[in-house]
Amino acid sequence: MTDYVTVTDDAPLARTGAIKLHDEAGFEGMRRAGRLAAEVLDMVVPHVVPGVETQALDEMIRNYIVRAGGVPATLGYRGYTHSSCISINHVVCHGIPSNRTLKDGDIVNIDVTPILDGWHGDSSRMYIVGNANVKARRLVDVTYECLMIGIEHAKPGNHLGDIGHAIQRHAEQYRYGVVRDFCGHGLGRLFHDAPEVVHAGRPGTGPELKPGMFFTIEPMINIGRADVKILDDGWTAVTRDRSLSAQFEHSIGITEDGCEIFTTSPKGFDKPPYA
Repeated sequence: MTDYVTVTDDAPLARTGAIKLHDEAGFEGMRRAGRLAAEVLDMVVPHVVPGVETQALDEMIRNYIVRAGGVPATLGYRGYTHSSCISINHVVCHGIPSNRTLKDGDIVNIDVTPILDGWHGDSSRMYIVGNANVKARRLVDVTYECLMIGIEHAKPGNHLGDIGHAIQRHAEQYRYGVVRDFCGHGLGRLFHDAPEVVHAGRPGTGPELKPGMFFTIEPMINIGRADVKILDDGWTAVTRDRSLSAQFEHSIGITEDGCEIFTTSPKGFDKPPYA
């Protein structure tokens, strides 16, 4: 039995396992935070080029968020010391910025979560460095399609299993692996909250979607098998077979007749190629 609780803008911060249903003030807070996340990902577009160090991109991201009046949610989160996650090629998620330089043909996921006025805007996009091969570009395209197909099923009366099933079905048409080890999540005034949003599943299963729910959809799709492992740094997740992986993420809110995407790009840079 799924528990739901209606919360207001000034409700105490607590993870109770119940799914929070937010009011219009919550939607407005998420619009502002989500727009900032999208602006950050727009800002880095011209800088994701061969030769740039990922730690330089992370510094740009931190400075942009702080200048906008926000705080990077990942900075200091469970000991993490950076303002973004930057995942290259076979890195599935949680790649740590470093002095590694991007190379022509790399595909890169950049994941940011600014906190603005207490609300979390969580989003990630893929970037193609220079000229990637056809297989890499197709993976990026299909992963974006998976995200948007999942979002199409995010409406009142549907279930989280409907979202996961739609994503899984689309990815597996291409014989891609759908990562199960990581999932989307509820968010709002908390970074990670109920529910968990798994990107595979059966229709009609899982919690019912109700107006006021906020959560991310963030499918991680591998060219090869779905299996992943965590490196010794305790953060970086990679494909076990070293196949390429891609991910896109939006934060959304369930409305009375569908959903609202909080993290759409103001510049139209929602997927590559970016003009």
